[in-house]
Amino acid sequence: MYSREEVKQLKQLFWTKFGQFMSLHSAADGEKVNWINYKTGVKHLYFKMDADNNTAKIAIIWSHSDAGIRTLMAEQFMQYKGLLHATLGEDWEWDLDSYDAYGKPYCQIYKTLVGHSIFKEAEWGELIAFFKPRMIALDEFWSSAKYAFDIFK
Repeated sequence: MYSREEVKQLKQLFWTKFGQFMSLHSAADGEKVNWINYKTGVKHLYFKMDADNNTAKIAIIWSHSDAGIRTLMAEQFMQYKGLLHATLGEDWEWDLDSYDAYGKPYCQIYKTLVGHSIFKEAEWGELIAFFKPRMIALDEFWSSAKYAFDIFK
């Protein structure tokens, strides 16, 4: 079992290494991008990566406090579902009615990888191989679809 400080350090080291690895890649529009803290330009809309002791997850998350806005954003993503899945090269899970640990509602489109731990440095290659192509594909998708979400800025 790891202490809280060890958990923090291992996660920070992984994400630092991942960020260094990804810094070699430009965004689809040719701009420099912070892959770890990807900016969509739309408030309450995030591309998020996370990993723990058994699961890695990459997701599109929108968490506007207004349920109507969340629904409109979900409808907008549904309009682009074909493009999203074609760009990703795979289908992702759609969960349009989730709540975080604090009871705050959010929606997500996500993909998970089970059986790999961020706490085992030997498995970092598999985690990077999971995150890298999907994050690059999300960026490519977003470079085409982002204009349809300007109404939410």
